[in-house]
Amino acid sequence: MRGQRLEELFIVNADKTEFDAVINNLMTTHGQQVLQLVYAYVHNEAIAEDLTQEIFVKCFKALPTYKGQSSIKTWLWRIAINHTKDYLKSWYNQQVHTMDDLFLNSINSASDVEQIIMQQEEDVSLANTVMSLPIKYREVIYLFYFEELTIKEIAKVLRSNENTVKTRLRKGKAILKERLEGF
Repeated sequence: MRGQRLEELFIVNADKTEFDAVINNLMTTHGQQVLQLVYAYVHNEAIAEDLTQEIFVKCFKALPTYKGQSSIKTWLWRIAINHTKDYLKSWYNQQVHTMDDLFLNSINSASDVEQIIMQQEEDVSLANTVMSLPIKYREVIYLFYFEELTIKEIAKVLRSNENTVKTRLRKGKAILKERLEGF
């Protein structure tokens, strides 16, 4: 429902060229999801934050070209994926090596510390295993399980055939199962 209001706000403001309200609404509504998506590609929190800022700048500049042929979220995700893939192919990413970020989790309560620590280790192990998948499997696994997109939505975001998405999802799950059974 909120996505509907965002698109309506965009369409109303597009005629008035009042893009500040639209971009602020986009950042508020989808900023965290875009950051998580970018992080799934780059595995570095600082780089993911920088790329996310660049993505919203790019969206701001591209707002006048939005035609409404897809949802604003799909349009935003397409920009995010393309921008992130461009970064991954860039000379900078290929030649400059940074230290990997440490994956930190905080303990929420003082209930059963041992159980919480074990769950965190399992979560970190699962996240690391997902992140170690080849990108074509990682992106469909991420979009399907973490962002809860449908096969049709994933196909639209990735500009792929629905059957290709299904195949990659099936193969990605098989690889995950194989890798996780080794633990």
